[in-house]
Amino acid sequence: LANTLRSHAVAYQVIHQIQPEAQVGLATHYRSLVPHRSWSLLDQLLTKNADSLVNRAIPMAVATGILRTTLGTVRIPEAKGTQDYFGFNYYTRNRVAFDIRKPETLFSDAIFPNDGDFSDKNFLVNEPEGMFEGLKWVVRNFPGLPIYVTENGFADAEDRVRPRYMAQHIHQMWRAVNFNWPIKGYFHWTLVDNFEWDHGWTLRFGLWGLDTETQKRIKRPSADFYAEICKENGLSSEMVSKYCPEVFDKLFPV
Repeated sequence: LANTLRSHAVAYQVIHQIQPEAQVGLATHYRSLVPHRSWSLLDQLLTKNADSLVNRAIPMAVATGILRTTLGTVRIPEAKGTQDYFGFNYYTRNRVAFDIRKPETLFSDAIFPNDGDFSDKNFLVNEPEGMFEGLKWVVRNFPGLPIYVTENGFADAEDRVRPRYMAQHIHQMWRAVNFNWPIKGYFHWTLVDNFEWDHGWTLRFGLWGLDTETQKRIKRPSADFYAEICKENGLSSEMVSKYCPEVFDKLFPV
């Protein structure tokens, strides 16, 4: 992490030397983390520890020039202030639980609720409230920085959940904008199916599907939904009725 931050700091300076008006930043992968059992002190402690490492360590280091983790503190003064905007990635929320059988993860387990709205291979669960929670944390800790939602998406080859996932998360962003939080843009992950790290082609995040044998693109219904959102620069009740009527009452209560 320290070397990544040092590299970022150098890149920030070089980019601004070449193009002073450039907006330079990085994207923080924010994962909403809550104790699995609210009454458990161990679950609370492990949640706090995971949140510190996963969500806070790098952005706070860029803000302060000090990288703090459970392994110690490293001063990186050249990294301080090297962020012109806050890039915010959000996908899901985890419940953090103590598990004595898992020393390799500091005796913690990140789990989903059994009745969750799951993606393919149970890789993600649809938890839109965590997005608002994360944006609130950004606004409180990095006042004045414009915010871009740089990634938000769902692995869903059949497009079963993606339309409502998209609508519910954009609705959370709308809630944030109504508080005058400086959210400047939203980027859906992703346009076309991507090779997903250690999962390869088994997780399909694209608005357009990809046949890896022929390279043919296959449009999913959510592509039309997103196109309408972009064209209108907003999410309307008509769109929700058309693409994901099952969440209409949640998003537009009487």
